[in-house]
Amino acid sequence: MHIKPISILALVLLTLSCGSSKQIASTTKTENTIQKEDQKSDIDVVQEVVETVIIETPSEIEVREIETIQEVEVEHKITETETFNHDLWNSLLQKHVSDQGNVNYKGFKADKTEFNSYLKSLSETPPQDSWSKDETLAYWMNVYNAFTIKLILDNYPINSIKDIDGPWNHRFIKIGDKWYTLNDVEHKIIRKMDEPRIHFALVCAAVSCPKLYNKAFTAKNLEADFVLLTKGFLSDSSKNEIFENEIKLSKIFKWYGGDFKSNGKDLIDFLNEYSDVTISDKAKKSYKDYNWNLNE
Repeated sequence: MHIKPISILALVLLTLSCGSSKQIASTTKTENTIQKEDQKSDIDVVQEVVETVIIETPSEIEVREIETIQEVEVEHKITETETFNHDLWNSLLQKHVSDQGNVNYKGFKADKTEFNSYLKSLSETPPQDSWSKDETLAYWMNVYNAFTIKLILDNYPINSIKDIDGPWNHRFIKIGDKWYTLNDVEHKIIRKMDEPRIHFALVCAAVSCPKLYNKAFTAKNLEADFVLLTKGFLSDSSKNEIFENEIKLSKIFKWYGGDFKSNGKDLIDFLNEYSDVTISDKAKKSYKDYNWNLNE
């Protein structure tokens, strides 16, 4: 509430009027003494009234500032909150995937109740327009890796994902009311989000694939995870051999070469962002054989 100056003046006059009435009623003191004490009392009372108005009544500007701060705090809390909870997937990964990316498929089969519960939650909670790009991307990456494991478990034991007939074209992934293949999820959804580093996070259950990360992807940690996984993939000599004047790369860079070229930068520019070795523009390039054996 904003108190105008005229309102304060009215309070002062009202207080002075009350003080005058007290003077007439007093009979035990001399007129001079009464006037001095009442004048002092009047000033004290007026000061108390004015101080109360100033202290207890925030200005319109202060009110707007408080409301703005509260709105920012609420918005910040909403931003930090993950729309979809991937904790169950994170626990399963921690339990059944080593730091090197080796998968204990028998362990996943033993925990099929929890695993199927997570898949069900993915199926019943498709991304919404209100989700951020990172939330949506993390969700679909978890979908791809989790349903790849389901595909292996449905056919286990096998020596390679390629032992399955048309593994990437099998329409077995239900999200909301739609059915998808692994190819649909990767090529029609994830790759269209213009993030080339997804190629070091999506796993095709093979030895030469990037290792299966033993943590669930979340919007909060996505950038840090991309950097970690990209650097780790490039520094793994079983997948890439990088020297200043010669590079032997994973065939991932051959199959998806166009994804690593953007804004005038080429593949070498991309590699140099994450490699410990600075590669020459004239470096000789070749590709390593791809091992499709199961990543267990």
